[in-house]
Amino acid sequence: MFNNKLNYKLINITVLMLLLYISFSNIGMWWNVICTTLSVLAPFIIAFAFAYALMPLQDFLLRKGIKKNLAVTIISISAVLIIASLLVITLPLIYDQLVLFSKSIIDIIGDLSEHLNINLGTFEVKLTDQLNTIIGNLGNIVSSGTINVVNKSLNFLTKFLVGFISWIYFMSDMYNIRDKFKSITLSISKRCFSYFKVLDNELGNYIKGLAIFMVIQLFEYSILFFVVGHPNWLLLGILACVTTIIPYFGGLITNIIGIITASVISPKVLIGTIIICIIFPQLDGYVISPKVYGKTNNINPLATIIVVSIGGTVAGVVGIVVALPLYILLRATYHFFSNDLKKSMKKIKNNI
Repeated sequence: MFNNKLNYKLINITVLMLLLYISFSNIGMWWNVICTTLSVLAPFIIAFAFAYALMPLQDFLLRKGIKKNLAVTIISISAVLIIASLLVITLPLIYDQLVLFSKSIIDIIGDLSEHLNINLGTFEVKLTDQLNTIIGNLGNIVSSGTINVVNKSLNFLTKFLVGFISWIYFMSDMYNIRDKFKSITLSISKRCFSYFKVLDNELGNYIKGLAIFMVIQLFEYSILFFVVGHPNWLLLGILACVTTIIPYFGGLITNIIGIITASVISPKVLIGTIIICIIFPQLDGYVISPKVYGKTNNINPLATIIVVSIGGTVAGVVGIVVALPLYILLRATYHFFSNDLKKSMKKIKNNI
């Protein structure tokens, strides 16, 4: 008799509100738990992401008759050599060019102060101090060497080794992982399998479009900087290629380095570099990029800028890199369940 008088809906709502209150009142603790968990899982997540992204390359090598173990070895060694070469070549180059750039800027300010009879002493001192600070910090990195910097951080080195070994394992076993995941989703429901198949297709198309765009950037900027006579044309082309993973904003890194290095070479090279940095990013953003991604994910440029900005605000560099793939997955999820959402909304309206 007493049980029939209980309002179970009210009890459920009360329990839910109590759980929400406990969760929000301890949000700092939960945030620390989440951050710690992500820190522990980060090497494995990054390793799996790289293995998944490089799977088309592995498929290509397998189609050429190369055995799987040899294909994984080729990809692993190539990736390590590319990353090491970029670090070893880029940092000393930036340091040397920044030193020359600093001297040229100070000379220009001195000439302006002398010929125009303007007292720029305080500004010159502050600018000199700032440039010396930047050069000193960068010089410490270069002088200590990339290997020594890594050796100083045992935690970073441990995570790197764990991630690298996990990456090789994931590449070697990716086909089995996909088959097992397919079996699990099919055991749940065919709709569940269809949903993850859609996500896999969307993410695969994004990676395909990104790879095509990276190759275009490599050849485009290598040729352009070579034409204007920039001595570091190949390095800038490689940087333009690598920084493509950061949509729209990644090209700024290459442009800044290109202008800094050109400023200490000659006015002709500097003018040509500035023209490249002004005109061709617009061409990439409004012509080439829409054509490439329009055939894969058809991403709206404005939406890309918004999600990348949000990602950078929330999670820094990592957020910038993962913002666009995450947006693509969320968009695909919405489209897949849009009919279900519409039906649910109709039911709610009818009940009201």
